[in-house]
Amino acid sequence: MGFKRKDPRLQPSTLVREAWRVFCLLLCLLCLSGCLSSVLYHPVPELRGTPADVGLSYESVYLGTVDGKRLGAWWIPSGAPRGVLLYCHGNGGNISALLDSIRVYNRLGLDLFVFDYRGYGESSGSPSEQGLYRDVEAAWNYLEQIRRIDPQKIVVFGWSLGGPVAAWISQKHRPGALILEGAFTSLQDAARDRVPGFFVTLFIPDQYPTKRYVARVQSPVLIIHSRDDEVMPFHHGEALFAAARGAKQLLVIRGSHNRGFLDSQYEISIHSFLSEVLGQKKEE
Repeated sequence: MGFKRKDPRLQPSTLVREAWRVFCLLLCLLCLSGCLSSVLYHPVPELRGTPADVGLSYESVYLGTVDGKRLGAWWIPSGAPRGVLLYCHGNGGNISALLDSIRVYNRLGLDLFVFDYRGYGESSGSPSEQGLYRDVEAAWNYLEQIRRIDPQKIVVFGWSLGGPVAAWISQKHRPGALILEGAFTSLQDAARDRVPGFFVTLFIPDQYPTKRYVARVQSPVLIIHSRDDEVMPFHHGEALFAAARGAKQLLVIRGSHNRGFLDSQYEISIHSFLSEVLGQKKEE
């Protein structure tokens, strides 16, 4: 009497191993979804410098949000301003990491208002998408209500994660212009550059929809993106530029995600854009 050979695929040990692999994969993806905040936000609490370190005067400002958070910020005046730049920074560090960029925009004839999101620098609380929107709303209100700045003289700038934050406030209000640098079209789109789309749809929330906000902005828009950006591929900049409905410009630069502002055309091209939307830089 012969014996049937058992199919090894049906052996209990094989089934257990396969089930364990599927379980581990799902667990990792659930952790990715559940721990998204720790992946997305990298705040640094300590300020590691001030504008005084690069020869600029400044004033420390503290803002209150509608949900009771206290935000640290700097007001950095220019000698002869043609407008005000409201700067929304990226997902890491805090405003003390912006000193090089602050010098660039100061040279371009702009007062600067830079603020830390909740959980960053001297700001209380923990970061979240809706929290960051409340934070930029508090910064906008400070400029408009306390500083009495004409909204048409405000240029909102968003770098990287600051892109959707800047676009959100710009579609809610109407600043003189919106500038986005190294931004992504949405959190899901950014994740698809690294993870298969099926898993992104299941486990990554539809957050920070920059492209959707940009399409609603009525102000002139400048999109800045490096072809060499190793963090946010260039196609994000192209898609954001295509989404903008009104007056718009695309500035293509070279260099990494964090150092692209050192490109030789960066400052010249932004000066040209600002001259169109705000007028020429005033002579001191």
